[in-house]
Amino acid sequence: MTRELHIVGGGMAGSEAAWQAANLGVQVVLHEMRPTVGTFAHRTGSLAEMVCSNSFRSDDDEQNAVGLLHWEMRQAGGIIMEMADRHRLPAGGALAVDRDPFAEAVTARLRAHPNVRVEPGEITELPVDGDWIIATGPLTSGRLAEAIAAETGQDSLAFFDAIAPIVYAETIDMSVAWEQSRYDKGETEAEQKAYINCPMTKAEYEAFIDALLAAEKTEFKDGETAGYFDGCLPIEVMAERGRETLRHGPMKPVGLTNPHQPDVKPWAVVQLRRDNALGTLYNIVGFQTKMKYGAQTDVFRMIPGLHDASFARLGGIHRNTFINSPTLLDDQMRLRSRPHIRFAGQITGVEGYVESAAMGLLAGRMAAAEILGHTLPPVPPTTAMGALVHHITGGADAKTFQPMNVNFGLFPPVEGLKAGRRGRRDRYKAYTDRAKAAWDEWLGRPAAAAE
Repeated sequence: MTRELHIVGGGMAGSEAAWQAANLGVQVVLHEMRPTVGTFAHRTGSLAEMVCSNSFRSDDDEQNAVGLLHWEMRQAGGIIMEMADRHRLPAGGALAVDRDPFAEAVTARLRAHPNVRVEPGEITELPVDGDWIIATGPLTSGRLAEAIAAETGQDSLAFFDAIAPIVYAETIDMSVAWEQSRYDKGETEAEQKAYINCPMTKAEYEAFIDALLAAEKTEFKDGETAGYFDGCLPIEVMAERGRETLRHGPMKPVGLTNPHQPDVKPWAVVQLRRDNALGTLYNIVGFQTKMKYGAQTDVFRMIPGLHDASFARLGGIHRNTFINSPTLLDDQMRLRSRPHIRFAGQITGVEGYVESAAMGLLAGRMAAAEILGHTLPPVPPTTAMGALVHHITGGADAKTFQPMNVNFGLFPPVEGLKAGRRGRRDRYKAYTDRAKAAWDEWLGRPAAAAE
């Protein structure tokens, strides 16, 4: 009997996974609940329907991590990038897509593939056997979400998710900020310096609170109510409860000594905690926010030490469904408790159309390889694909794991390059050159053939 690969979800990830596996000779059954079962966001029954924006963001494959991801997906024969290129719209250096023709083209190509069968209908339980990829995205149906939650031990996978911003470590001014854990907690020196601290005077704190309260906020859609994820209350909500709330909460100045001014006790302190194993990214502790993006940049750069900060991710609030991949998935994207099931796409904790499709591409190739009798080697972490899959399957801190776009902060540093803004172009070019060579090698073709 022929082993079939079943894929649940016909969005970006599921469509790409189906295409990759089918092109490797595997029989694929793609399960899509739309249009039989709809969502508040989707309008059609087309596969790969774009529901949030029509942009794949920057297409610069030498200076931008998502542009590099575009390049890697094109090299791997990805259907999402092929159809995006075919239906692109003028958008400067970005890749914007004509939504409906794009989705219709993806749908037509997959339905015409001799190794793909699209089956409408909702999958409501985790399968007990067979080869499966779950790629249901942030709008996973209620019953399947309940089944996933029951298997993974999480209370709920669907909630309004208030996310804190993440800062590139190299853009923090360490002549103002300093490394220290509160009360110097930790057994090792690295643990005792796991946080970066930004001090505030009383005047700076008061001005920050004023700006925070006045900033433009994201509002909920009609019919939505705010059920926040436990421990992720937006800072604006805390500030609205009293001007001193933050100073006695995430911005409390206790247990810390500023080595730049050891005799001056800060009125408040903003802490940043390392967000990845490389130490290239730091999240602002307790600073989950629903401020609009433009306001966030203005308000957070009022923090001493962050006046020139660059953000790998700004904060936000939205309904989300994702699993704690670092604890649940192995490096082949398989569910540890049920290794016949892989997860792919946004449900794994990546953010964005391209990142979701990229994880579908890897999951489809990994599943197909296993069905065909071999296992793919780990994807090099120096590639955009590898940086993402490493982040979600072990590189991120499981306790604070939140969805992430691809960015150079996820990549291992290139040795010998100077840090700072002046060296950025050379550094990013070094990242992309290294990634392209490694990706070509992983795909099994020489780097010279990439042109």
